[in-house]
Amino acid sequence: MPEQRPLHFAVIGAGAWGTAVAVHLARRQQHATLVTRRPEHAVTMQLARENRDYLPGIKLPEALTVTSDLHAALLDAEVALIASPSHALREWCQRINTELVGATRLQLFISLVKGLEVGTQLRPSEVMAQAFPGVNVATLTGPTNAAEVAQGLPAAVVLAATKPGDFVDQVQAAMSGSTMRLYTSDDLAGAEYGACLKNIYAIAAGFCDGLKLGDNAKASLITRALTEMVRVGETLGAKKETFYGLSGFGDLVATCHGPWSRNREFGEKVGAGHPVAELLVGRRTVVEGYRTTQALHELCVQKGIPAPILNEVHAILYQSKKPLDALMALMTRELKRETVSPFVKK
Repeated sequence: MPEQRPLHFAVIGAGAWGTAVAVHLARRQQHATLVTRRPEHAVTMQLARENRDYLPGIKLPEALTVTSDLHAALLDAEVALIASPSHALREWCQRINTELVGATRLQLFISLVKGLEVGTQLRPSEVMAQAFPGVNVATLTGPTNAAEVAQGLPAAVVLAATKPGDFVDQVQAAMSGSTMRLYTSDDLAGAEYGACLKNIYAIAAGFCDGLKLGDNAKASLITRALTEMVRVGETLGAKKETFYGLSGFGDLVATCHGPWSRNREFGEKVGAGHPVAELLVGRRTVVEGYRTTQALHELCVQKGIPAPILNEVHAILYQSKKPLDALMALMTRELKRETVSPFVKK
């Protein structure tokens, strides 16, 4: 099989995750351009060859282009990856739309976003599909700590697209290598709901850490969270088996246990007694699970989906419920039989 030519990628959004993906692409000898929101951020990164604001200590490859000129980045791009907080995704899409004149090579938009849009409860790919009708949209998700990816430590992720096909397979091959392995999926809804829900349950795992409840409690919580994740996701149209893969269980484990996890750390501080509002003021980085809790809680209420863990996280974050009271509510629910895994033969 002949060697594949390098593809042209534009990574839009120079936070930690966007930067890490751009670094990975450059190391894979792909044509990669990282687009910053602020011109001064681009200049600083170009001079220092480092993203000191969001990913300090990682040297940017010389082959990686850094710019704030979105139009120039899109002109040659075949793939555009959008790395932004969920609440900023629509704004980025609107801005991209104004810069698409002449960008005739673009075949795929990939979301690096892990959250729902508050108010509409739309998944990132649905927001992108509204903004870019007719263009294939996808998500790249899985257990991925940005610093580890940027350092070249091994990781495996899922690329789920609306329209799987030859070009998606080319992107899979272009991005895959010895430090990152991509699997493809046709369950875009499952991949995105898994990425959203795991942040909520990571906050809950942080509550356990902050309250010093021990390993038994945390393991029990994560196990029941997986069951809830499957129930919520399947009811919303996703495939059950997706949640037992990298974008579901894999990301859940990493985010609930990783000391680097912003969502887990946020939950730990709330569990230790810090006020939620105080923890959100002046943050440089986003706790994606905070807003996603609101969006998914509203969605579950609308659809009548039982989600007791999610409901208690929402009550703590938005209704000032004490974490210990939420634990008591979960521990004293009606007793029932444990749900058997669909992969266990009866």
